[in-house]
Amino acid sequence: MSASIVSNKPIRHVLGISGGKDSAALAIYMRDKVPEMEYFFTDTGAELPEVYDYLDKLEAYLAKPITRLMTNGDFDHLLSKYNNFLPSPNTRWCTREMKIRPFEEWVGIDQVITYVAIRADEDRDGYRSTKANIQPKFPFKVDGIVRSDIERILINAGVGYPKYYEWRSRSGCYFCFFQRKNEWISLAERHPDLFERAKKYEKLNTLTGEQYTWTQGETLEQLVARASDIKAQANSRKIVTRRMPWQELLANLADEEDNESCLICTL
Repeated sequence: MSASIVSNKPIRHVLGISGGKDSAALAIYMRDKVPEMEYFFTDTGAELPEVYDYLDKLEAYLAKPITRLMTNGDFDHLLSKYNNFLPSPNTRWCTREMKIRPFEEWVGIDQVITYVAIRADEDRDGYRSTKANIQPKFPFKVDGIVRSDIERILINAGVGYPKYYEWRSRSGCYFCFFQRKNEWISLAERHPDLFERAKKYEKLNTLTGEQYTWTQGETLEQLVARASDIKAQANSRKIVTRRMPWQELLANLADEEDNESCLICTL
């Protein structure tokens, strides 16, 4: 299809919900400002159970369905397409195939304004489509909404935070390679079935000795074997963090959350 072909339909207003706090807050924030808004969630099929529970809660507040977009083929199919190379920070084919492609196929040639949950206190642009018919808007940036406002929006709406924030710092697939080591341990404790599934994707090349693992330098089996040490290190970091001046604490939180993960997955 030619890129010059455009739809004659009215402009669509869409807002992607990742399962994270910022996109949820933006959906709530925009509910009465753009009544024709279409909400969507790109479902990789590898989401945490807590994410689906949170989507149900959001749908109830929004009084509108959140359209579930599915990828063409599950993760196993895509993994074989990429010659069994696991996605990593350097090769994020999972984001391209399981998040961006389903969204752009759903939009098609329609003229679309997509609302992106980048806050005013963040120094980043977020995902921008290369398609001319998809134009981003950043309401939080325009209106000066910052991190402290997000909690107020979620609490006032009665929605609160997703439950996975009790043990994990971001949304995303259960096997997301951006998880911290102590979050892998928490996954093993809270969702042992998902942890075992993630372990099965790890491979050893018997010819070269090269390992394909989710965490650099060790397998999940090796990681969970030293769970007590990992927990102790995580707890010691928490103690140090509590003693930081609040300015330094906020800077560290921003660095941890904003600079590592795939933006389209975690907003």
